[in-house]
Amino acid sequence: MAAERGRWGSVRLRTTAGAVVVAGLALLLGGVALVVVMRSALLEQVADAARSRAMAVDAADPHLVADDDGFVQVVADGEVVAATPNVAGMAAVEVRPGDTTRVDVGGEELLAVAVRSGDRTVVAGQSTDDVADATGVVTRLLGIGLPVLLAVVGVTTWWTTGRALAPVEAVRAEVDAISAAELHRRVPAGRGDDEIARLARTMNRMLDRLEDAQTRQRQFVSDASHELRSPVASIRQHAEVALAHPGRTTVPALAGTVLAEDLRVQRLVEDLLVLARADEQLLRLAAHPVDLDDLVLEEAARLRATGAAAVGTTGVAAARVTGDAAALRRVLRNLGDNAARHAAGAVALSVASRDGTVTLAVEDDGPGIPPADRERVLRRFVRLDEARDRDAGGAGLGLAIVDELVRAHDGTVEVGERTGGGARIVVRLPAG
Repeated sequence: MAAERGRWGSVRLRTTAGAVVVAGLALLLGGVALVVVMRSALLEQVADAARSRAMAVDAADPHLVADDDGFVQVVADGEVVAATPNVAGMAAVEVRPGDTTRVDVGGEELLAVAVRSGDRTVVAGQSTDDVADATGVVTRLLGIGLPVLLAVVGVTTWWTTGRALAPVEAVRAEVDAISAAELHRRVPAGRGDDEIARLARTMNRMLDRLEDAQTRQRQFVSDASHELRSPVASIRQHAEVALAHPGRTTVPALAGTVLAEDLRVQRLVEDLLVLARADEQLLRLAAHPVDLDDLVLEEAARLRATGAAAVGTTGVAAARVTGDAAALRRVLRNLGDNAARHAAGAVALSVASRDGTVTLAVEDDGPGIPPADRERVLRRFVRLDEARDRDAGGAGLGLAIVDELVRAHDGTVEVGERTGGGARIVVRLPAG
């Protein structure tokens, strides 16, 4: 738990550090650009002021007055003919008209420009002290403000990241506490619709599926154990009687009992194996053209041979599907046995093909299936009240296997009512 919190703290720290570094670089580059652009603009203003001053001088009759912030020279043929007192005696500043240059006057840096006036050149200089002062003030403000801004960014990012990761940590802690015995627990999903809330809801749906699968698995194991216990107990009972009272039974009678119960166990194990493979999506079904009407007629002949009921096949028409013949025979056998077991005296099989769908119907004239139970009978180990006897009603897996095998063929199973009373089970498969 502490290691998990440490990892979340590391994520929070890395996120904050990354945000501070990125913000620091952005602010530094922005500050440098601001100072450079501001200095350039201020120097341009100084140059404009010097140029305006030079243009205001009458080169032919200059009247120059002292100016502590700048100077003026009137140059003719390279010689200074007039100048302000602060540059008196100073050689002419070499600058071409239209250009600017930096000069040092008494230890002070000035920006000089030259303007042509007739046959003379007027050179004017302007102090850049104000530019240096303004630039210095902005630089100091940035030097103070940028660390403060970075501190604000760091604190804000740390707090925001903590708020953002808190639901994730709550989800992680809850998932870490969920075990196979506590699949009823759910992670806090919140009321929002952001990514974390959607993740939490997705995990809760996953937990719902896991809990449902575990419940079905436990029920499956419990029901299978219960069904297997009955034949095992019967074999043991007859064996104990034969050992305790050898004269009360014969070897053929005991062998017949054991064989019957063994066949019953074998059928149950085979059914369980089919359902287990279906759950794991490991059913390997062939995909070949199958004449379903031929399989239906085979099943009808088998049912007639048992003599359990009269079997009608007048509704069987030619129909072909693509699938596994053995799996489809098992579907027909389970449906046929189920119908014969509950029929009062008649079973009807029919096959029709229309609009790309093959419809197989198995009907009986028995008590039928109540509407409330028509979906439930397709579940595993479900036997209705009239079929509770295990010897007569089986283990309750027949229709569940039918449903699994039909769905593996991309088909559907529908339980309904026969006209005139009784059960009608319809299987629809894609035509081959």
